[in-house]
Amino acid sequence: MRSSLLGLFVKDAFAHCDIPCGIYDPHNAQMAAHTVIRMTTLLGEVKREDETTAEHDIARITHVKEEHGDLVEDELGTLENDYFKPEHYKTYPELKELLATGVKLSIDVRQHMNMEAAKELLEVTMKIAEVFYKSKGLESARVKAPYPTGLDIVVPASQRGEQK
Repeated sequence: MRSSLLGLFVKDAFAHCDIPCGIYDPHNAQMAAHTVIRMTTLLGEVKREDETTAEHDIARITHVKEEHGDLVEDELGTLENDYFKPEHYKTYPELKELLATGVKLSIDVRQHMNMEAAKELLEVTMKIAEVFYKSKGLESARVKAPYPTGLDIVVPASQRGEQK
């Protein structure tokens, strides 16, 4: 927050695009969900031999986990508010609940160290990605992500061979 000329506090607002630009993709939400899982894992692996180092590591890892939990929420909000239209909700009746669940989970994973919720967040973002690609008339595929989580990511089926 910052103070305006009138002495009132205003909060900066950010958006993917105010045009609208037509460039939307669920990839960032999925990648952020993978990051939440990875940070949750790393938090559980912090060594406590040196308490100062442990506190530092915990603070940094927690910060990244919370940033990426917030990024999931932002990315889902962009899809919900800018990309998905009433016809998408009619065609994919589960979409509204998936988006709401994704936001709730993104809050939960920021508030707690909950690996089950982190993995569920990834699953929800992948289901949203599948709906997204269907809404564009594209087939999608779940492929093993090239990340330390060892879990999947949803890509357009045409990119299936490009994942290494």
